[in-house]
Amino acid sequence: MASEKTLDDLFLDTLKDIYYAERQILKALPKMAKAATSAELKAGFEQHLAETEVQVERLEQIFELLGKAARGKTCDAILGILEEGKSIIEDYKDTVALDAGLVAAAQAVEHYEIARYGTLKTWAAQLGMKDAVALLDATLQEEMATDKKLSQVATANVNKKAA
Repeated sequence: MASEKTLDDLFLDTLKDIYYAERQILKALPKMAKAATSAELKAGFEQHLAETEVQVERLEQIFELLGKAARGKTCDAILGILEEGKSIIEDYKDTVALDAGLVAAAQAVEHYEIARYGTLKTWAAQLGMKDAVALLDATLQEEMATDKKLSQVATANVNKKAA
């Protein structure tokens, strides 16, 4: 019979999932920045790359708090989301709709991250992990701010250009 799994186990598995995801995002962001034609969008991707590096460090701090090695677990969800972004770059290269597609792809990534970090923060609070709650909340706030900035870039600039 399978051993009883707990919220601690689920927290660690999900932490490994988002750690893997963030490391994949670190590889994707420079490609998205390179593909963007809007200077504002390109700068936003570059800024988020720097933020993501700090977010990975925060995750490593949480692994350390748990006494566990920082290791990722393959996240099929993020691989699919990033693959869609890659397809947009290939399918819309040299078109007026490319930047709008890049914003949409980036927001899909942000929404996934917001869901994961929100869940992890809630679970960390339930498990009494105050230090982890603070680290996860810092990242959650950054992800929500990035999503908001992407919406602003889309509505003020790239969607109009694509139309």
